[in-house]
Amino acid sequence: MFSEIVTKIDDFVWGIPTMVLILATGLILTIRARGIQFSKLGRAFKGIFKKNEGEGELSGFAALCTALSATIGTGNIVGVGTAIAAGGPGALFWMWFAAILGTATKYAECMLAIKYREVKEDGHVLGGPFYTIEKGMGPKWKWLAILFAVFGALAGLMGIGTMTQVNGITSAVNMAFSNSGTAFVIGENTYSWATVIGGVVVTLCVALVVIGGLKRISAVAEKVVPAMAIVYVFLGISVIIMNATKVPAAFVLIFKSAFGWKAMAGGAAGWVMKQVLDSMRKGIARGIFSNEAGLGSAPIAAAPVQTNEPVEQGLVNMTGTVIDTLIVCTMTGLAIVLAMTNPEFFAQYEAAGWKGVELTAAALSWDLGGDGVSIQFLLMLCLTFFAFTTILGWDYYSEKCLEYVTKGNMKVVMVYRILYIVAVAIGPYFTVTTVFDIADIFNGLMAIPNCIALLVLSGVVAKETKAYFDKYPTLQ
Repeated sequence: MFSEIVTKIDDFVWGIPTMVLILATGLILTIRARGIQFSKLGRAFKGIFKKNEGEGELSGFAALCTALSATIGTGNIVGVGTAIAAGGPGALFWMWFAAILGTATKYAECMLAIKYREVKEDGHVLGGPFYTIEKGMGPKWKWLAILFAVFGALAGLMGIGTMTQVNGITSAVNMAFSNSGTAFVIGENTYSWATVIGGVVVTLCVALVVIGGLKRISAVAEKVVPAMAIVYVFLGISVIIMNATKVPAAFVLIFKSAFGWKAMAGGAAGWVMKQVLDSMRKGIARGIFSNEAGLGSAPIAAAPVQTNEPVEQGLVNMTGTVIDTLIVCTMTGLAIVLAMTNPEFFAQYEAAGWKGVELTAAALSWDLGGDGVSIQFLLMLCLTFFAFTTILGWDYYSEKCLEYVTKGNMKVVMVYRILYIVAVAIGPYFTVTTVFDIADIFNGLMAIPNCIALLVLSGVVAKETKAYFDKYPTLQ
């Protein structure tokens, strides 16, 4: 009953109006910024390691890693699997489409966050969509800024920051240690000792790091994020190389599924439209879950960067969408679709009802061969690191949202930290579909006020971008 209600709310929040708003925001910003995600992508990657100078608390690289620590998580492994299971292989196409437009969105929201950030008396910096809305659109829109901040805190507490991440970790641990035995049963759900122990260990680790605050989170992210991304990308490249002859067929399947061409041949027009909409909705929603472009979270990490040039860090942060979706998510998606091109695997998939990490693990095992045990353990390790850093990054985002709403009341923040740790502790005991639907709901609610602000301030984006490139026509 609860899961059905959540699904209906998710369908409503991620209806056509929300999808149009997000895609239109990306398209308009692409036009206003003159296709910056295409023309300046090389310059953006070069700027990642540039030494920063100016007001702020973090280097540009540290800020990018903090943002990536929150984006590269279960969305890249579990989220892609759930998207393809629910929306078909075509969901991957819509993830790509949303990511291409979302790269311009990520640039704009991070640039504006630095432009409108606030440096407090004690020297620490606070910025994000809440200040972009309040300062950029004017004080009369502060209610919209508060709305965003409230949704941001709830998203961290009840969705993308806690339950989905720890649920993904414990699902992978349970898969790797499938013979760990039953710990207890609640209703129709059975929970293994692997799930219980994995959940307890993650909760304790989160509690230890969260208490340390921003600098400890960024220190962990700088070391873990690059390493874990390299390992997973290597795994994905191995899949593509070993199945190179099947890649064209996989792309054909993705495009056919995205537009319902296969079903159109059968004349099932009504079903075709539903399939395409499901594919779009799941692809766009999971894409935003993964790369967070338009969500308004990455600007919170970008705001404290030591720079006096907002455009500069906007360029750096927009590479996060490319790394997260167009590289890491694509590795997962192609592995799954490559396996699905085989009729035998597809029959097993339909019979078993695989989704999430189970589907990803089964596909990788099929693509690479072997008994699948080693793949399950490697996937468990990648997912654990991915999700753990995401939990840390979202605690930071949520706390900054609370700091804005409560005007820096640290007592409220400390209570929130305790609730955050509790949410991590109970996350393993929800179904994967339910936790992702809850996360999607709050993601959509965050994205709406953020995208409204980006559309209103698109002229500021265009003006700031032109002024910067007129001033610095070549990379400094």
